[in-house]
Amino acid sequence: MPRKSGPGPARCAPGAAADIAGLRFASKEQARQWAWDRLQSEGLARFPFPPHGRIPNFAGAEVAAARLFEQPPWCDARAIKVNPDSPQLHVRRLALERGVRVYVPTPKLAGGFNLLDPARIPSDCYAAASALNTMARWAQPVALDRIEALDAIVTGCAAVTPGGKRCGKGAGYSDLEYAILRELGHPPVPVATTVHDVQVVADFPVDSNDLPLALICTPTRTLRVADPLPAPEGVEWHRLNAADLAAMPVLGELRALRGGAGGAS
Repeated sequence: MPRKSGPGPARCAPGAAADIAGLRFASKEQARQWAWDRLQSEGLARFPFPPHGRIPNFAGAEVAAARLFEQPPWCDARAIKVNPDSPQLHVRRLALERGVRVYVPTPKLAGGFNLLDPARIPSDCYAAASALNTMARWAQPVALDRIEALDAIVTGCAAVTPGGKRCGKGAGYSDLEYAILRELGHPPVPVATTVHDVQVVADFPVDSNDLPLALICTPTRTLRVADPLPAPEGVEWHRLNAADLAAMPVLGELRALRGGAGGAS
């Protein structure tokens, strides 16, 4: 299928957008709460409700997803990882329609990673295969050492900044998924998100294990981050405990592949 990129995206430095200059938050929690509240109060949230406590679905999510596939390397990708949340359903569907293999982490990483292979899914089932509640029929569980080299990643966000900072719902799964890939020897690849314009704020603090963004697509704008922040190089095992290892067997699989290296207190 021919690929072509659309018009070039705007390039943004941290805090460059004048209309959000005052939206600087002292914590990620404050930023995500502000975005959740605004999506709800302005009627911009979409099912599932409420937007709070999750990667929020939003009006125009399909348009934002289409914008993403106008930009390299997403427009030329053959294999990508996409989060399982509702607003990125359109990203997963469009990827399948373009012949892209889509790796989807299971919710809370409880079951590791699945693969949606468009070559093994009837084309009239792409929409159903992209929805979390009907995905299981077509999803193929994939062992960590069978995940192919990815061209790019798409992650969900509660709030973002033009400089590429992101915060999710607060559980840290997207950060951990990226770190797992790095532990497996995968090279760093660019990360994008699709969000509503009101989820873009000026600034908030981030941690060393937080996943940075290279591209932000909203229903009205495409923002290429001018200078992405450093990405995690691996799992910060000291942040995990025995309960985390028990809840996410994929971490034990990772340790086994690495000869027992890594751990939690």
